[in-house]
Amino acid sequence: MPAPDPDRLHPTTRPDLTNVVFLKAQVTSDLIEVGEYTYYDDEGSGVPFEQACVLYNYGPQRLVIGRFSAIAPGATILMPAGNHPTVGPSTYPFTMFGGEWSERTMDTYLSIPAPPDTRIGNDVWIGRGATLMPGVAIGDGAVVAAHSVVTKDVAPYALVGGNPARHIRSRFDEDDVARLLAARWWDWPVEAITEHAALIMGGSPAEVAAVAEGVLGG
Repeated sequence: MPAPDPDRLHPTTRPDLTNVVFLKAQVTSDLIEVGEYTYYDDEGSGVPFEQACVLYNYGPQRLVIGRFSAIAPGATILMPAGNHPTVGPSTYPFTMFGGEWSERTMDTYLSIPAPPDTRIGNDVWIGRGATLMPGVAIGDGAVVAAHSVVTKDVAPYALVGGNPARHIRSRFDEDDVARLLAARWWDWPVEAITEHAALIMGGSPAEVAAVAEGVLGG
């Protein structure tokens, strides 16, 4: 079997990896979109990703995750519906309680600018126990260190860590980042990814870009 089936819950090529969950096969929420081969390590708990990691997922904002990303145990993704108002003196969520409180505060609540969708790109590694705040965007190829708290967008191929997470370094220089973003290896046919997996894993951005020219037709 050349590659695991992304439509199965666990990797078909490694029956022992029951802790590895392909999210495309598990996620049921209309507010979550996940690309093929992105996985979550549930450490064998069996608790679905939506329950274990995604909090306040009531919409209208969505969680969008690309392909070939890895989410470690204990990661937490906070969605905007859990936000409290901060535009005035009080952060108390009066609108939530219905009745006259809702009637009197609904216009104010609806006038508060809402965060955008939360986005995790392709080939992203979210470390153990990391927390993503509402509306952040994690660029392709980025790494979020364990137990970090991400409060703002992360650039492609950046390594961030800490609380709040800060830029530590870029994994590649600007030219190589541009090469990898243009190559988009995660969008290649799975046969090409399988054939060139060693290069994708350990080669240079220039080598991946050279292969991409043939795979993507120049």
